[in-house]
Amino acid sequence: MNPSTPESPVGDINRAAELEVLVQVAERGGLSAAARHLGVSPSAISKAMSRLEARLGVQLLMRSTRRVQLTPEGRLFYERGKQVLADLDELEATVATRSAPRGLVRISASTSTGQEILVPLVARLLAAHPGLSLDLNFTDQVVDLVKAGIDIAIRWGQLPSSDMVARRLDCTRQLIVATPEYLARHGLPRHPEELQRHVRLGWNYQRAIPDWPFLVAGRRVMVGIGEVIRVNDGDAMRQLALHGAGLARLSLYHAWQDLAAGRLVAVLEDFNTGDLEPIHAIYVGKPDRLPPRTRAVLDFLQAHVDLRHAEKLPAAWRA
Repeated sequence: MNPSTPESPVGDINRAAELEVLVQVAERGGLSAAARHLGVSPSAISKAMSRLEARLGVQLLMRSTRRVQLTPEGRLFYERGKQVLADLDELEATVATRSAPRGLVRISASTSTGQEILVPLVARLLAAHPGLSLDLNFTDQVVDLVKAGIDIAIRWGQLPSSDMVARRLDCTRQLIVATPEYLARHGLPRHPEELQRHVRLGWNYQRAIPDWPFLVAGRRVMVGIGEVIRVNDGDAMRQLALHGAGLARLSLYHAWQDLAAGRLVAVLEDFNTGDLEPIHAIYVGKPDRLPPRTRAVLDFLQAHVDLRHAEKLPAAWRA
């Protein structure tokens, strides 16, 4: 947002330009720095601030030869005014782009989620919103959205309490699987108590739970995994199970093709709790203050991420 003229950054009714001047003075620490940024003279900035203070009837700045500080009233006006300017920018961008949001959206996801869920949707997303560009960051490390400059992160499982906002995309149930060859060598467990003589594959990420839940005689029972092998990647877990390393608890979404092909079979289904594993898109900020580009991607993912196509597998996939 630029001042109206080189030497007169505000007019009698140009309150948005007045706000811009105050914000720049506050954030850049002085009249001269604000003037350089706005492309006007320091005297024009000084006059604009004097007119604003006269109109409001309060002092907003405490000036000295070395620095400029906000008064309490100036701090309030700055903080609220900065949000007003952000809202105005978003309004203008929304009206200008209408149904065609533009700009870069940075998305973070685990490697397997990125390859299996996001990559197949990219062409359709850009066809629906050709003004967008995407920066896809696939990593199995939990990324700090603010530090990494990420707009949206895709996360599996229950989310911890945080300042981030989550939009649920879909969910899929979980089950315990193994290869027929593994079961032939180690025997088929028919009750959760028999898991103690089996190799169980676990997770080593921070929020991993150390137990597997079962429904026994109508009661929820937690069985300690006592895992010999732990990983932090869903595809690595699946590959370990496919190579006969042990029993794994996977989402049906990740395992359904192997179940349908007979490479894996589900065990202890009579004790399955039916727990659903959700997948969320998370972001920082208020839902009603999102940039149009971010909102467009969130809406698209919510409409197109589908984990339910595996729900009607034949009974043969059970051991």
